[in-house]
Amino acid sequence: MLVVESKKAFAMKVAWAGIFIAVSAATAPVWAADDVSLWRLAICRDSWLDWRANDSVQLKTFGDDFQANFSRSGSGGYFVPKTSKSIEGLPVVQVFPESVGMGVGFSVVVGATFAKTQQTLERALGKALKKCDVSDNMRTCELEIGEKRTLMLMAEDNAKSTKTLLGCYYYYEK
Repeated sequence: MLVVESKKAFAMKVAWAGIFIAVSAATAPVWAADDVSLWRLAICRDSWLDWRANDSVQLKTFGDDFQANFSRSGSGGYFVPKTSKSIEGLPVVQVFPESVGMGVGFSVVVGATFAKTQQTLERALGKALKKCDVSDNMRTCELEIGEKRTLMLMAEDNAKSTKTLLGCYYYYEK
C-alpha cells in the first residue's frame, strides 16, 4: 500500500510540475535576441573606421543589416531598433552609429543601470574598467583598448537612472 501511495504522490508532483512549466512558458516575457555585431562594435572588437579603410564589403554588409533592423529617430542623431534587440542580455534602446556629442565612434544606449552595465561589460571583457569618475552629474568609465579605440561607459549620476551609454570611441574631445 505504501508503494501505491508513493506512486500517487510522485504522479501528483509530476502533474504539478507540468502545470508550472506550462504556465511559466505561457507567461514568460519574450527576450530580445542578442545582436553580436552591435556588441562587437560597441566594445571595440570591430571598427567601422577600419572597415571603411580596409573592408568595404564588411562595411556595406553591416550597413545594409543595420538599415533593415533600425530606424532613425527624428533629428536626434540616433537610431532605434525595429524589433527587440539586446547586447549581452541588456536591452538596446538607442544606437549612435557614427558619433555622439564630441566623439566619433559607435555607441549603444542600453536599458540598464550603470552598475549592471559595468558588471556585464567587465565580465565579458575579463578585466575591470579602471578610469572611472563622477562629475557634472555623470558617471563615466573608460578603458583604452588600442590606438583609436577607447571603450566608454556613461550614465546620469542618479540612482533611478536605467539607461547607460556604452561605446567605442575612435576620436573624442577630453
